[in-house]
Amino acid sequence: MGRWINHFRPNLVPPAVFLVAGLVLVAFVVVNLLRFVLRAPSVNTEVLCASISAYLMLGLMWTMAYWLVDQLTPEGAFSFNTNAGMHSMNGFNAFYFSFVTLSTVGYGDITPVSKVARMLAAMEAITGLLYMAILIARLVALYSSPKSDDS
Repeated sequence: MGRWINHFRPNLVPPAVFLVAGLVLVAFVVVNLLRFVLRAPSVNTEVLCASISAYLMLGLMWTMAYWLVDQLTPEGAFSFNTNAGMHSMNGFNAFYFSFVTLSTVGYGDITPVSKVARMLAAMEAITGLLYMAILIARLVALYSSPKSDDS
């Protein structure tokens, strides 16, 4: 809602307000999805969908974090190594950089420059690696555990 208010009335709500609110909301959803996945007694379609959703929501959470850092850093937190005209982390650029970093592909066309941006990028890359390792280990353990015949 804050994003739409900012779109139609740009001076009414600063972008930092809706970005922080969005970060809190997405973090809440990610925590609840992860809680569901990690507490699941067995692997089923719901658990797989929840784990995929949590991964995608993590990417959206980092998208908003990069956008917020770009808004709060006046000298520029990111360097763009492309000839395209867009040189801000608004919208798709933040989304693109977030998912390239989360998946640890790292094309290098957008580079974090400020200390905060570098720290966020490193944390996201580590999160992406650990998420996959822990999630796969958990799902394999659930799938391969012996099923009880008491039901």
